[in-house]
Amino acid sequence: MIAAYVGLGANLGDLRHTLETALADLADVTSVQLERVSSAWRSAPVDSDGPDYLNAVARVRTDLPPLTLLAALQAIESRHGRERPYRNAPRTLDLDLLLYGDQTVDLDRLSVPHPRLHQRAFVLRPLLELDPALSAPGLGLLADFLSATADQVLQRETLPLRPPHAGL
Repeated sequence: MIAAYVGLGANLGDLRHTLETALADLADVTSVQLERVSSAWRSAPVDSDGPDYLNAVARVRTDLPPLTLLAALQAIESRHGRERPYRNAPRTLDLDLLLYGDQTVDLDRLSVPHPRLHQRAFVLRPLLELDPALSAPGLGLLADFLSATADQVLQRETLPLRPPHAGL
């Protein structure tokens, strides 16, 4: 089983409920074990407009290949009404495969590590909350990138995410 990290974000609808339900959906995927979930973090949209996002990161164990896992993530997004009218449009749910073990994937449909994970505080903070010593292929120690994101405002939510029936 490979440790993978999935970023979750939403800025339309009932954000907390959406993320909690998406976590439960992720836990229900065959060959995916939901291990841990970061705190929820509120952030302003990056390179777009619209309401603030609620973000989190989940660590899973899986034996699904990266593209199969991506397909499962996109199916969950679709069930939550995800539309892609234009790049960086507001969304009901966004699931990103951030890291897949120590593997690098460079395909038209998928890049792992996620190409901007080291530039986004809303990804780095929850990742490092789960594993402060986390490294990414081609990047190294992710904590080394935190200072470069210090100007990005994040607010940690006080209530933890509680995925319904996800066994956490």
